[in-house]
Amino acid sequence: MYRRRRRAYLVLMGVCLVLFVSAWAFVRLWSMPAAIAMCVVAMVIPPVAAMVGNRKGPEDRWWDEPGGQEQQQPPPRDARTGKDGGAAGATGDPESDAWWDELDGRKRRG
Repeated sequence: MYRRRRRAYLVLMGVCLVLFVSAWAFVRLWSMPAAIAMCVVAMVIPPVAAMVGNRKGPEDRWWDEPGGQEQQQPPPRDARTGKDGGAAGATGDPESDAWWDELDGRKRRG
């Protein structure tokens, strides 16, 4: 899959370059609006090529960590207090504390 994505990226970027260069090399001699339209199309291609090149397929297991869950991880940094690991300090707002605890994985829903 990597080769297919890389090839698609290179083809799209090649089309972009051909459109841009041909628009100002010889198409502008016949039609300036056509050359501008070609450049607008060429302008849209690079972001699309980046999305195509970085797309993950269903067989790509990008969510798996190489060591798995048994590997010891350092304690997460608490966004509220700026301290490492341990119990997070309360902010004084129960709704906010519940939200942070849910994000930190301390409390499970349902």
